[in-house]
Amino acid sequence: MVNPIRVLLHIIIITLASYSTQGAVGPIAKPGCERLCGNMSIPYPFGMDSLGCSFDKWFQIYCRNSTTPFLKLTNAQEVEVLNIDLIRGTVKINHPISFLNCGKKRPFQEAANLTTTPFVFSQVNNRFTCDSTLRRTSCNGMNCCQTTIPKYYKIFKPDFDIDRTKRDERCMYAFLVEHEWIHTMFGKYSDIADMENVPVVLEWRLYNWTRKEFPLVLETKTGDELIKSSTFYCKVDNSVDRNQSPPPLQCLCKHGFDGNPYIHNCQDVCLTLPGSHLCYESKRHTTSKKLILGLSMGFGLLVFTIAAWCSRNALKKRERVKRKEKFFKRNGGLLLQQQMSSTNKVNVEQTKVFTSKELKKATDNFNVNRILGQGGQGTVFKGMLSDGRIVAVKMSKILDEGKITEFINEIVILSQINHRNVVKVLGCCLETEVPLLVYEYIPNGTLSEYIHNRNDDFPFTWKIRLRVVTEIASALSYLHSSTSSPIYHRDIKSTNILLDEKYRVKIADFGTSKSVNIDQTHVTTQVHGTFGYLDPEYFQSNQFTDKSDVYSFGVLLVELLTGQKAISLTRSQEGRSLATYFIVSMQRNQVFDILDTSVLEGPRDEILAVANIAKRCLNLNSRKRPSMKEVTVELEGIEISKRASAQAQTQLCEEFEYVRTQEIEPWDVVSTSIGLSSDNNSGDRYELPLLSFTN
Repeated sequence: MVNPIRVLLHIIIITLASYSTQGAVGPIAKPGCERLCGNMSIPYPFGMDSLGCSFDKWFQIYCRNSTTPFLKLTNAQEVEVLNIDLIRGTVKINHPISFLNCGKKRPFQEAANLTTTPFVFSQVNNRFTCDSTLRRTSCNGMNCCQTTIPKYYKIFKPDFDIDRTKRDERCMYAFLVEHEWIHTMFGKYSDIADMENVPVVLEWRLYNWTRKEFPLVLETKTGDELIKSSTFYCKVDNSVDRNQSPPPLQCLCKHGFDGNPYIHNCQDVCLTLPGSHLCYESKRHTTSKKLILGLSMGFGLLVFTIAAWCSRNALKKRERVKRKEKFFKRNGGLLLQQQMSSTNKVNVEQTKVFTSKELKKATDNFNVNRILGQGGQGTVFKGMLSDGRIVAVKMSKILDEGKITEFINEIVILSQINHRNVVKVLGCCLETEVPLLVYEYIPNGTLSEYIHNRNDDFPFTWKIRLRVVTEIASALSYLHSSTSSPIYHRDIKSTNILLDEKYRVKIADFGTSKSVNIDQTHVTTQVHGTFGYLDPEYFQSNQFTDKSDVYSFGVLLVELLTGQKAISLTRSQEGRSLATYFIVSMQRNQVFDILDTSVLEGPRDEILAVANIAKRCLNLNSRKRPSMKEVTVELEGIEISKRASAQAQTQLCEEFEYVRTQEIEPWDVVSTSIGLSSDNNSGDRYELPLLSFTN
């Protein structure tokens, strides 16, 4: 007779073996090297004592007073290490806060300079935070500015924008910080002034590795497993620098194994558990023991097992249903139902609620190979529905109440919009842990890719650029003026503009958008948006208006004209902001010196007209900016003028061809006049107004 307690113990051990990833299996440092600095483990490729214990000088740990680990970034700069994570390829450090005019606080403490190192500031794990007043409350995005940072960010150097003509004594601060720490720890501090440093997460990979250290590495493409081992694998990442040779390397233990893959020391997790002989015995003999158990217990036990199995399945099904109902309510399903039943939201009724099963099938269970892109609000997968339609499925990156609110907001906003230049929402799924949003699939990527990366298959000419900005302006004008309630996008930028199969504009990413009452002039909210595109007036007042979208459109317009990014550290200090760089160039009559070569091929008068529109959109006084309806009319006027000119030229050529082919006397004269007027009044000619910018 099989001892049921022993069988239960086997099951518990196997379960623990399947899920344990924290056990300390064997050494994590190189042989003969110290593995602890105080209470912190120092795993290879990091190491202490000498360069022989670390991969190279960048990974050498200095253990001060045998308790506090430090990394040397330069000969003159050290950072305290708080944690090293092999699985995520990250290291957490203490990083200084930069203060200005804050009493005894030392201004402009030296931030980490990662330029020549294998480290970068983690875009996923960190947030940039700043404010002009030290408050006795925590900063979680309220009453302060908070945003993501660019990928592969290596230099953090805040530049406080102060009025140097006056004595500006505001207390200001700026810092990078681990975003999880903001939610879990920041509220425990009564005042930012009490702090000197905050935790920041760096990402790392191995550069300059050799075949001697990794002899089993195979030549494969980015992301594939490189080392064919039964216990660990390594992969490369060419996304940072495609010209890097060899490419950056990351190694991981396989599932069911734990340890340090960089020293080829991944061992079976059974070794970390008490009674390991039972763990191995269970793994080898579970199937045969179940068969013996079934035969020995007889028909009665078989009936009991079937009944128990059916009951278990029924309970699981009930739990799945309850879990889906819980997710549906938590993800705003009741709110969405309310919107769908509303009589003044006609388009919302057409929004389909998909099941999780449908979308798992459509995306091959959210296969990583189906990822179209990743952003601050989530990950987008390519999928195919059962009816053959190709769709884009957006999944929230993390389970965060703020992100879920943005998703539901995006569903409600997009469901009210019916415009050819706004991406169409097909439906959503709210019965999963995080909500899923289903859009029409837009195949030709983002506008940013065509502005900043030359594409010989599709030259981004002046004619195309003019059409694109006109379509964007038309869509924004529709959102501001033609919907039942005005809609402010709040994050207009080139990466949020998609191009369809005919390279027509589709505005996307409405997660932070706001629908306001028709009699409202602004919406007061915490600052959201992207540096370089943010309206300075909104940044100072927290009041977002339709003119804030106009400012962001102005930056996008300049981006199309110049082919340059909204923020660039390669430009001079006064020109790091593209908006400022452009305005200064306009004031100096040097705008044609900064335009993209493709733009310079267009008619000079059209380019100047568009540049003047951009200049007016970027006015620091929002009241002096044009509305999007006015911008649309002016851009369409330029296009009408272009078409009329082309039509007139065609007509002239046709008349000339007719005269040339007629048999007429040499002294006959044919007079042809070209104009847009349908009568004979010579004064009726189309004239493009000169657009001016006033301070």
